[in-house]
Amino acid sequence: MRFKLISCEVLFREMCDASAHSSHQVDLEFLPKGLHDLGSRAMTAKIQEVVDRTPEGVYQAILLGYGLCGNGLDGLTARHTRLVLPRAHDCIALLMGGRERYQAYFESNPGTYYRSTGWLERGKDLQQLAHNATGFDESLEAMIRKYGEDNGRYLFGEMTRYLSQYSKLTFIETGLEADGRFIAEAATEAKEKGWIFERLRGDLAWLRRLVEGEWTEAEFVVAEPGQRTVASYDNRVVTVQP
Repeated sequence: MRFKLISCEVLFREMCDASAHSSHQVDLEFLPKGLHDLGSRAMTAKIQEVVDRTPEGVYQAILLGYGLCGNGLDGLTARHTRLVLPRAHDCIALLMGGRERYQAYFESNPGTYYRSTGWLERGKDLQQLAHNATGFDESLEAMIRKYGEDNGRYLFGEMTRYLSQYSKLTFIETGLEADGRFIAEAATEAKEKGWIFERLRGDLAWLRRLVEGEWTEAEFVVAEPGQRTVASYDNRVVTVQP
């Protein structure tokens, strides 16, 4: 069979590896990391645009290398070709290999910020997208120059408040790291923020099942032509509607 894979570039190495080992022909297209920062509607529209320009009659399925990602894939419509989406909340669950493992780790390690090779390697794109949406990537000094002392400090505090929610940084190792520089970068980031640092072994089996066509109902949702994906707000994560 022949598949079209549309994926977030944070999974570039992992998706390329999975596709290289697939028994099917997989044509890959990667979109910029951080689309979820633009808002769910904008993210859905961006991905729908790529789905809609996929030629009819060429592929047996369009695969989506995404989780639900803050409802960014809620309302995505299959036109002429079925869409296949993992029942994952985000890419962290995909890198861990399953929702159950992700949920167990999440509950046992509250306040954890996650990194992987893709998150670090392609960070420039996230900063650009985030800057266009909120400007949070600017330094305190830049905010003061732009908005004045009091306003600059206030805005910087508001835009970086999210950092206070975290106390730990976990680097997910997928086995595709070329060297140790990204692990070292993540460890340095954790040290600078005063967070605990941990390395966690990832599992790419879920991604490999996606490109291999092993779409069990428990792990994947399949939207046939005319159906659309819908956030289910339960343990299914996402379902389909006419």
